[in-house]
Amino acid sequence: MRVAYLTAGAGGMYCGSCLRDNALAAALKARGRDVALFPLYSPIRVDEEDVSEPRVLFGGINVYLQHAAPLAARLTAGVSGLLDHPRLLRAALRRAGSGGSPQQFGSLAVSVLRGLEGDQRREVRKLVDGLRPFAPNVVHLPNAMFLGLARPLREGLNAAIVCTLTGEDIFVERLSEEHRDACLRLIRAAAGEAHAYICVSRAYVEYAVERLGVAAERLHVVPLGVSVTDAAAPAEPSERPFVIGYLARICPDKGLHLLCEAFVRLRREGRDARLAIAGYLGAGDRPYWESCRTVLSRGGVTERVDFRGEVDRAGKRAFLRSLHVLSVPTAYRDPKGLFVLEALAHGVPVVQPRHGAFPELIEATGGGVLHEPRDVGHLARELARMMDDGEHRRGLGARGREAVLREFTAERMAERTWAVFEGAANRAI
Repeated sequence: MRVAYLTAGAGGMYCGSCLRDNALAAALKARGRDVALFPLYSPIRVDEEDVSEPRVLFGGINVYLQHAAPLAARLTAGVSGLLDHPRLLRAALRRAGSGGSPQQFGSLAVSVLRGLEGDQRREVRKLVDGLRPFAPNVVHLPNAMFLGLARPLREGLNAAIVCTLTGEDIFVERLSEEHRDACLRLIRAAAGEAHAYICVSRAYVEYAVERLGVAAERLHVVPLGVSVTDAAAPAEPSERPFVIGYLARICPDKGLHLLCEAFVRLRREGRDARLAIAGYLGAGDRPYWESCRTVLSRGGVTERVDFRGEVDRAGKRAFLRSLHVLSVPTAYRDPKGLFVLEALAHGVPVVQPRHGAFPELIEATGGGVLHEPRDVGHLARELARMMDDGEHRRGLGARGREAVLREFTAERMAERTWAVFEGAANRAI
């Protein structure tokens, strides 16, 4: 069986879905599976060996131009191909995405969901033609926003279609009413075109069934997995100062402002703590970052905060090994929580909100505690409890690490995913 695994690039940013897809493809290849990872929109950026194909399909510049300026569909093949050059795509889409919002891309999302009836019909045909020499038995779509491609790919390649659902709600539900309703209508209409769906957490199943119209019998929960080859045995830093870490994109959805407020409370109690922050900061989120800095400044704790910025694989490993606890108190129901598994792989326990994927991750790993969502006081109390009870904290980290090494590796994810691919291929016969 041959699988064409399509993954959506993030314009040069580290992206949780890209990291997952690359780790999954690498693990499948290591097991001798016939799979190729094809980037859509832009090249992917990952912190491990990039196993994706060098060519970008369904390039973001062409996709955008053919929607914004329909005459772009008449560009010669040579010019259109030039616009798909990875270096150009990486630069252009990083700039476009740094300040973008769902509202800005609503009409484009609707057009892509229309498939061959949308403005990107030329790019859809190019995608099918580009995959034809590979002759896949299964084609994987990155998320439900690409379901408009399902029928052309299924019919053009005679392949089974599998789609991973990874948090479309945070994009769709913030669109204008017109674009939100149009997207949901098109997704529901195309939902039957995929032979199987993968949810990375049980928490997302209800939304997939009720809002996206996915048949429950086609849904398969495949938990996230992480590469643990460099997750050395943990060595907790010295007891003081107590280091609280944040490892995620700097944006309102990830809840850094809540952690900053909780940290100010801890310092006002006289606690010897530091806050370490690492993650991508886009131009569009700089005002938000400044508001977080204002919270810290007014609380008189600026000198107790370290901002590491974006970190690569080695930097992430060093960052995690410097922490006593990690907390990313998301303001939304995150269906993934990859950073939880990354922290636990290094023996670092977590304090996370009681929503999204976090309750099931904490239940499955035993590697942390939960706080009430958006409740700064409760978050501060749970962090204080972690600080006060070192034995309890270290026990959580040890149990979490053991669970990740046993059940949440990239290899386990690959094994489970391949079973879904095989089932979809059999269903398509």
